[in-house]
Amino acid sequence: MPIAGAARPLTGRVIKQLVHVTILDMSTRLAAQAFLAALPMLIAVASFSPEAVRRELLRSLRSMVGSGGPVVAQAEGVLGGGDTATHSWGAASVLVALLSATAFTRALQRTCERSWDLPRAGVRLVAWRWAAWLLVWVAMLIVQGLLYRAFGAGPALGVPLQLVASVLMWWWTQHLLLAGRVPWLPLLPGALLTGAGAVSFYALSGLWLPRALRMSEGRYGALGSVFTVLSWLILYFTVVVFGIAIGRTLAQEDWVRRRLGPANGASR
Repeated sequence: MPIAGAARPLTGRVIKQLVHVTILDMSTRLAAQAFLAALPMLIAVASFSPEAVRRELLRSLRSMVGSGGPVVAQAEGVLGGGDTATHSWGAASVLVALLSATAFTRALQRTCERSWDLPRAGVRLVAWRWAAWLLVWVAMLIVQGLLYRAFGAGPALGVPLQLVASVLMWWWTQHLLLAGRVPWLPLLPGALLTGAGAVSFYALSGLWLPRALRMSEGRYGALGSVFTVLSWLILYFTVVVFGIAIGRTLAQEDWVRRRLGPANGASR
């Protein structure tokens, strides 16, 4: 009975937090921004990268969405284009793609701020953080394949490496986009939830996404692939928003706060 009684208030706070952050609205917004802004920037940057970097990016894509399907095939066509792909992107195009991709980072920043009940940070304070996050995000995507293979040791060691890297990435992401207004340790529960959720989602995606893409493309053509990729992104960012939001709720629990310390400047 005491256990059930303790679980009910936490369950209620979790539900209240998910409603507060409007999890479906935020995940859909992040998915749309990732599809329309962040992915073109990734392609633009990759087009100017050395061939070895483009190869690693393709391996990373396979580790995240499976080894087959039209997404990987289309990515191979774009990133394997060599000089042809580079010539199709001018310096101005890359700059525009980078600036457009900051819309995605701003949406992610708003997710973190909403989860922690913080006001919007001033543009002067966070503008450089948007660009910094994008650059680190691109670097993380490129090394995902290396991490999955554990630099040649195999997936048995690679998956734990991916998990550690993902947790560290989301830990740093929250601290960066919140402009240091929340100490590091209270952000750890959200980083653990988001990092573990993201890696688990990649593993499950490899099982069903390639088949779903082939079926949607066969039934509806190229438009079917677009809908499937958008659905995949919405599901992925639902995991992300859930992890960040519930991480804040857990950080407020007495037994967690005694170990990690209070979240200064972020109270409800």
